[in-house]
Amino acid sequence: MKTSLRWLATIATCLLPGPAIAAGGAFFVDDALIGKPGECKVESWVSVASNHDFLAVTQPACVINAGIPVEAGATLVRTRSDGEWSTGAGPKAKINIIPLGDQGFALGLSGNTLWNLNTGQNIGSNINVPFTIQATKDLRININGGWLNDAIARMNYGTYGAGFEWNFVQPLTLIGEVFGLAGPHQEARSVTEPRAQIGLRWTPAEAFDIDLIYGRNITGENANWLTLGVNLRF
Repeated sequence: MKTSLRWLATIATCLLPGPAIAAGGAFFVDDALIGKPGECKVESWVSVASNHDFLAVTQPACVINAGIPVEAGATLVRTRSDGEWSTGAGPKAKINIIPLGDQGFALGLSGNTLWNLNTGQNIGSNINVPFTIQATKDLRININGGWLNDAIARMNYGTYGAGFEWNFVQPLTLIGEVFGLAGPHQEARSVTEPRAQIGLRWTPAEAFDIDLIYGRNITGENANWLTLGVNLRF
């Protein structure tokens, strides 16, 4: 895999719609909500692919009062793609523009960027607009649209995503999503083919989740992925 495509895999995985206060963790379709000032979380996961690619991510974040509540956090990621290891890190932030009220929907805005820790080079940046619909008490639908810059290949992509969270029985939630990039194919058409994940979340306590997820093509490589994630809130 050429350098630009290898880093695009990292960008596509880590800079697509980021973790949310609800779905969160290793799911990439965001919701429009954030927590209250002073609330924090740490979301971490490990993913392995049928083509032997590997992804490990941890994302701490806290909600601060900057005139308005802002969820400020960071991403630290370690990847193996085509046998080559890479490490990246960068900041991220999110605000809630329209709160989820009696109208049954909410709107948010988030952004992030990532650097190669070995070279100091910026890899790419993302802006995302999540829209959330509270369909029923136990069912939430999230729709995302945004923009991604691949700083290595000097290309821009549209981003999209749609997902659901169905708390069909306590303490289990079924979460599914489709997401991807719209734009130039580069060397591999799979870069712009849709990506999908479906998983089961177990929440034995209010502040703790364990996720088991199956994914397809999540870094644009037409591979099958298994993910184990742990989310802590405090």
